[in-house]
Amino acid sequence: MKKKLIAVVTLLACFAMILSACGDKKSVAKEANTADTWSTIQKRHRVIIGLDDTFVPMGFRQKDGQLVGFDIDLAKAVFKQYGIEADFQPIDWNMKETELRNRTIDLIWNGYTITPERKAQIAFSNPYLANRQVLVTKKADNITSFKKMQGKTLGVQTSSSGASLLNQHPDKLKKYIKNQTPVMYDSFNNALMDLDAKRIQGLLIDSVYANYYIQHEKDPASYRTLYGGFSGEDFAVGMRKGDKTLKKKIDQAFIHLAKTGELQQINQKWFGTDKNNLIKAND
Repeated sequence: MKKKLIAVVTLLACFAMILSACGDKKSVAKEANTADTWSTIQKRHRVIIGLDDTFVPMGFRQKDGQLVGFDIDLAKAVFKQYGIEADFQPIDWNMKETELRNRTIDLIWNGYTITPERKAQIAFSNPYLANRQVLVTKKADNITSFKKMQGKTLGVQTSSSGASLLNQHPDKLKKYIKNQTPVMYDSFNNALMDLDAKRIQGLLIDSVYANYYIQHEKDPASYRTLYGGFSGEDFAVGMRKGDKTLKKKIDQAFIHLAKTGELQQINQKWFGTDKNNLIKAND
């Protein structure tokens, strides 16, 4: 009888723990959708930005370890207007929305593409940069179209917009690749090394990353970039749905930077042109 009583008590305790965990998750989700944290960010004079610090040229480490990139410069310029320091926190890109929801970061800002799936979970700033997914190959492999990836090995970054598009539109590229299954990578750096080493024959990657990487290689002419049939996409800043003031402040700062010409200077620095952005001074 005593053993049965202990078993019942143990089961009830486990059930209570499950209910508590479910309640905590619901509470966190509710707070993320309703709490406006702008006053908290102002008081601490710091905003925590989550990023993948290998994403060239948006946010990446130089050989000396310094964090640089288009998004780094843009984020600093945005929050300088409000006397707030941008604190960049490298995160597991596969867990970015969870990190945001749990408030370990305030923003996702790192070549982050607007998608319907992501919009269901979080809020976005106005878009600031146009991008698209491209297939990068080595010219020596003579892959001149998506169709010529037939039986070849494709690399894709885990939880990237490219991975989503590959699955959403399997007839464009996925149906051709070996076993109709790509090799998944934590970072584009590792994937590009495998492409150079001929361990994969193609890489589905953001055009802004691909163009910058290829331009800085010893032999840029050895690469081929194929645009295929994937539609264009826009980069924006991801935030919790409750952070309406933060969204407003970022959007206003974008317009101000376009008016003053600082946004164009950042574009020129990283892309060699002042016409990469979607933000107009009269928005």
